[in-house]
Amino acid sequence: MVATTTDELKAGTVSSYDRKSEIKAFDESKSGVQGLIENGVMKVPRMFYCGQSNDHSDVSGKSSFSVPIVDLTGINCDTIQRDAVVSKVQQACEKWGFFQVINHGIPTHVLDEMIKGTCRFHQQDVKVRKEYYTRDPSRKVIYVSNFSLYHDPAANWRDSLGCVMAPHPPKPEELPQVCRDIVIEYSKQVMALASTLFGLLSEALGLNCSHLKEKLGCEEGMLLLCHYYPACPEPELTMGNSKHTDNDFITILLQDQIGGLQVLHDNQWIDVTPIPGALVINIGDLLQLVTNDKFISVQHRVLANHQGPRISVASLFRTDDLSGKCSSIVYGPIKELLSDENPPMYRDTSLQDYLTHYYAKGIGTSSLLHFKL
Repeated sequence: MVATTTDELKAGTVSSYDRKSEIKAFDESKSGVQGLIENGVMKVPRMFYCGQSNDHSDVSGKSSFSVPIVDLTGINCDTIQRDAVVSKVQQACEKWGFFQVINHGIPTHVLDEMIKGTCRFHQQDVKVRKEYYTRDPSRKVIYVSNFSLYHDPAANWRDSLGCVMAPHPPKPEELPQVCRDIVIEYSKQVMALASTLFGLLSEALGLNCSHLKEKLGCEEGMLLLCHYYPACPEPELTMGNSKHTDNDFITILLQDQIGGLQVLHDNQWIDVTPIPGALVINIGDLLQLVTNDKFISVQHRVLANHQGPRISVASLFRTDDLSGKCSSIVYGPIKELLSDENPPMYRDTSLQDYLTHYYAKGIGTSSLLHFKL
């Protein structure tokens, strides 16, 4: 692979560079970023350079902002407590698009084992990893580095194991042996939490607690993404995950204690500080669309780091089967939220049209502007 130096990049002396060939060679190795590390790479290959698309100097640092924390204790047995939680969720969704939940009911040992299972998969022998490496969207279990590698302006310093866990999960034997049991157990628990969250979100919109579940089927589909961010030799040159918004209703994220996740709030990048036992919840584009901009889907990113590996597990909730067979379901602003004072902000949009535009536009800009009335 071609690998230019930091000095060459800064001096502008990089001349003939065949990006397509470098990407092709990287992809055909089927070993991901972890494969680079295993082969002793000491410099970040040129295909990962992010340029000015993610400004590392614009960090939270001394910001007084912090992502809201919501304690779910007592929401099913105390009406007053539930109302207070609903109010906190509403404020977080309207002002931040991000919040962390504690006392959510998933045991700590399950969270810890999910992190360990992800690590075991990505650190196992490369020959075993390669068996799962594919860009076939119809596969229910996929190991890949950068899902949109051939479309994004810069590759991210990250590998991923993706498992479609709902509505039609893979057979147990299709899941990697080193993390099979925990993937099944964690998915079951996180889907139960999603059901609880969609109830709170519905109430935060002033709707019946079952609205998002029964009317829109928000919790029917779940994609589990087990991300692995190896330690980066030159983190100033690349990103763990470029700035983006999520193409779902909500994402439930488990992250380890290394940090690096940031959310754009009030034109500042704010650290989503890891809290032991907490889960990060963020609003996706589809929920912003159907709530008519009441809830916001905001840009977020992950910084590359000398430390590593960083582990995170994202559960994306969307109604299609997430295997490339896009649903013809049409979404538009929820009618119960509209009035003369609050007219629809978006045209009705099929999931297929939304996803087609999301992947065609390139990472870093919102898809929602395209569907504004």
